[in-house]
Amino acid sequence: MVLFPLCKLLSDFLRWRRAVLKVDTHPLPLSQEAESGSEVRDIGVGSVEEQQQRLPLETSWGAPLVWGDSDGSAWRRAEFAHRSVRTGLLTLAVGPYGHFLRRFLSSAELYFLPGNTVVYYVLTDSPRNLDPPTPLGPGRELRVVPVAEMPGWERLAQGRMALLAATIKEPVRHEVEYVFCMDVDQELVAPVGAEILGELVAALHPELYGIPRHSFPYEREPASLAHVEEDEGDYYYTSELYGGLCAEVYAMAQACSQLILQDQEKGLRARGLEESYLNRYLINRRPTCVLSPEYSWWDSALAADVPTRRVVSLGRQCDTLEPQKRQEQNC
Repeated sequence: MVLFPLCKLLSDFLRWRRAVLKVDTHPLPLSQEAESGSEVRDIGVGSVEEQQQRLPLETSWGAPLVWGDSDGSAWRRAEFAHRSVRTGLLTLAVGPYGHFLRRFLSSAELYFLPGNTVVYYVLTDSPRNLDPPTPLGPGRELRVVPVAEMPGWERLAQGRMALLAATIKEPVRHEVEYVFCMDVDQELVAPVGAEILGELVAALHPELYGIPRHSFPYEREPASLAHVEEDEGDYYYTSELYGGLCAEVYAMAQACSQLILQDQEKGLRARGLEESYLNRYLINRRPTCVLSPEYSWWDSALAADVPTRRVVSLGRQCDTLEPQKRQEQNC
C-alpha cells in the first residue's frame, strides 16, 4: 500500500541486480555476506529439491527463516494442528485502496491459515465496499472498524501505525491470540499456513533480499528516530506484512507510532515513512520468526526469485505497469 520512495534509486539497484544475476542463499546474515564478499547464488536454478537444500532456514540469532515447502514449515504446521488458535487478520482499506478489499478477502478465505479460526478486522472509511459481504467459511468472522478518511498515501503511511495500535488494544487483543497486519492491495495466491505463527513475525522485502547491507534504504538522517547506523541491521523488512502475538504487535505498532509523531513534531520524515520505523524497531527487537520473500512478492526486475509466490503485492506491482495494463489488471 505504501509507495516506498525509491524511484531515483531503482535504476542503480536494477543495474546492480542485473550485474549480479544471483540471489544469496547462504544461511549467514546478510551483513556477514556483504562483509565477507561471499558469492551470491540464484535460488531459482536447479530442481525443487536442490533449491530447498540451498535455502537459508535460520537467521544468525536462531529464528526460523520460513519457506512454505520446507520440512521445518511442515513441522510447524503439524505442531499448531493440535492447538486451537484464533488469529486476527487486520487490514486498512481507506480511500482508493477500498477497491482492493473484496479481492483481498476472497484470496484470504482460500489461502490464509486454511482450516484455522480467523477474524478479519477491516478498518475502512467506506463500509459499502463490503456490500454484498464476501462469503466466509466455517470458523471465519468479519469485524468492520469505521475510521475517518485519510486522503493521500503519505498521510496514510504516517498515521497507520497509530490506528493499528489502537485497534489491537481494543478490541483485537481480547478476541484473538495472534494478529497479522497486511496491506489490502495484496492477493494471496498460495497457502499461507501456521508456519507463519510466532511471537514477533516480519517478512523480508523481495527487492532487497540478498543484497549487501550497505545498500539497504535505512534512514540515514542522524536526527531522525528511525536512524540506523552503518554497522546495524541484518535484513530489510517490508511493511506489507508483519504480525505475531497481540501483545508483541501492539508494542511494535505503538512504539513506531510514537517515533513517527516525535519526528513529525521536529519536522522530520523518514525516507521510507512507516517502513523505516518498522526496520528501526526490528533491529532493537529482532523478530522470532522471519518470513522469506515468498510471503511478500511482486513482479519486478529487482525481486528475488522464490520457489513459490504466496502473497503478491498488487499495489507495488501495478506501479510498474503502463496505464492500459493497469486497467486490465484492475489496479
